[in-house]
Amino acid sequence: MAQPHRIVVGLGFGDEAKGATVDHLCAQGGVSAVVRFSGGAQAAHNVVVGDVHHTFRQFGSGTLAGVASYLSQHVLVSPEALAVEAEELAALGVEDPLGLVAVSPDALVVTPVHRAANRTREDLRGDGRHGSCGLGIGETQWYALPETAGDAAIRVRDCLDSAGLRTKLMALVDFYAPLLAQGTHDVPSVREMAVDLLEFGAAVAIVPDAAYLRSAAERGSLVFEGSQGVLLDEWRGFHPHTTWSTVTPSPAQALLAEAGLERGEVWGATRAYATRHGAGPFPTQDPALAALLPEPHNGYGEYQGSWRVGHLDLVLLEYAARVCRASGGLDRVTVSHVDVVEAAGGRVGVARGYASLPLGDLEDLEHQERLTRALLGVRPRVEALEGDVADVISGALGVPVGSVAYGAARADRVGAAAAQAA
Repeated sequence: MAQPHRIVVGLGFGDEAKGATVDHLCAQGGVSAVVRFSGGAQAAHNVVVGDVHHTFRQFGSGTLAGVASYLSQHVLVSPEALAVEAEELAALGVEDPLGLVAVSPDALVVTPVHRAANRTREDLRGDGRHGSCGLGIGETQWYALPETAGDAAIRVRDCLDSAGLRTKLMALVDFYAPLLAQGTHDVPSVREMAVDLLEFGAAVAIVPDAAYLRSAAERGSLVFEGSQGVLLDEWRGFHPHTTWSTVTPSPAQALLAEAGLERGEVWGATRAYATRHGAGPFPTQDPALAALLPEPHNGYGEYQGSWRVGHLDLVLLEYAARVCRASGGLDRVTVSHVDVVEAAGGRVGVARGYASLPLGDLEDLEHQERLTRALLGVRPRVEALEGDVADVISGALGVPVGSVAYGAARADRVGAAAAQAA
């Protein structure tokens, strides 16, 4: 029986092992493509296969399993990051990495100007930073809004039109000149950026979403790879500490529907404990856990801020599950870092029922700001975590376990049946 199309989303603030989950699904065979459907190069999806480790940013996390990548219209494409990552993958033995990539003509392009503007804004906020990876993702989305620049925004299709591209780049530089004058971040010349973007346009396959998905679905199932987590979603996260992307399952389900394909099965990813990078509410944070929960692939980032850890938070997980059900569904949960919690010897606990978090109306940022203030003020009671942590999470969310990871490597992740037998 053919596998269904699957959609992997994070149920936290990011760093929930979405990439490792995608790699696990692809390694089982029968997958024709990994489809990115949100975010951009700020993704940091770690995949470990034997002695090989790679942090996926623009490529899909099925690349080490030999699966092609598609960057849909909802992805912010950074040609510079894509080129750097292609070189890294080639060094790991991936043959012709760019030959594995196709890109939507409608995807927005992140330029060095957007990145410099992003960093300048965060620098100017001082201690009031919103939290950012400093890679220009939100700035690119904002510039593309109708009330900002609208049609002047640069999309992948513009990288095939030399004259039009230069016109848009000049408008971009002029628009951001007053902001960039307040900062210290330099940008290349219009000529340099145009050369790089035209080279990018010639190096990758540019294919419309529906056409690519229909063709790929004829060869196997699709795995949709999300970015960040739904607690950072632009409309359902806790404003202003959010991303500028819709990271719920809805964009992936819409892409499938537009291509005339069946609904995707949604896999919600979470760690066995809570994590967060940088600013924003984090009710169960416990600095004492940092020494007990080793983290080889995450740390301090100049714009991201510090790596933070906390106890398992069922209130936020249940909120994330409701967000998913309201925007594409939730069919399974996949739990990672179980080995880390077990090694902590009972010192990682669980918080339940300390707050009520209604969804509110979509695009109601005032509601999300109220939730942010409420979460900043709570001090939940942490109880002992009893029983199998994957079962605890599965029971709280009301969905079966899809897979469980007892380590960082592909070999450490097992399907539900194997997890139950362990």
